[in-house]
Amino acid sequence: SEMCIRDRYQRRVHGGTRTEKYSILFFNMESVIRVCITGAAGQIAYNLIPMVCGGEIFGTEQTIELSLLDLPTMEDVLRGIAMEIEDGAYPLIKSVQIGSDPKEMFRDVDFAIFLGGSPRKPGMERRDLLQVNGQIFEEQGKALEEVAKPEAKIIVVANPVNTNCLILSMHAPKIPKENFTCLTRLDFNRARAQIALKTGANVRDVKNIIIWGNHSMTQYPDVNHGTVKGVPIKEVQLNDR
Repeated sequence: SEMCIRDRYQRRVHGGTRTEKYSILFFNMESVIRVCITGAAGQIAYNLIPMVCGGEIFGTEQTIELSLLDLPTMEDVLRGIAMEIEDGAYPLIKSVQIGSDPKEMFRDVDFAIFLGGSPRKPGMERRDLLQVNGQIFEEQGKALEEVAKPEAKIIVVANPVNTNCLILSMHAPKIPKENFTCLTRLDFNRARAQIALKTGANVRDVKNIIIWGNHSMTQYPDVNHGTVKGVPIKEVQLNDR
């Protein structure tokens, strides 16, 4: 049986941060996972959230309790996103919780997707960016350590991803290191595309490319183990494109 509850105005205030919980659709599904997305008011999250809600990420049979985390100044945007999710009537979404307190949003989380981070601003050196994001991910790592499930799975997208992920894992030691990962997919795709252009192959035929380092001038795209149609890249003739 299905029960629809709309309690938009259930709020808790915690020292300048606010948590709101939107209970939407309850189904008699056995398994429920808690998923948190940080930077949830941003454009990347706006494209990702419907995929999570529609079952493209965790499967079409997986019920989800969704938490959306962002800065206190973005709460109105989060509130609007929560209402859009409600309007979508996604049957897999049991509840949506929004807020700016990591300890509330990460509580008992099974999966956390870290989209949020400080972008590099004009005049900012890379060490400045690392320092700012280091503070953010240290705080969030400590929150994971305190309230997340020990078996939680963590994925970091915010640049510099490698360093952010390392800082996060260092401050959440109860979660196994193998449960942390980060994405350099843009750089990976660029490397595959360049190899495809140079060899005249389709990108689907380019395999085993590795990206080392952060998204920066010191990054190293490693093709030493790469293949094109099963042939090592070093043995493939390159064109002038």
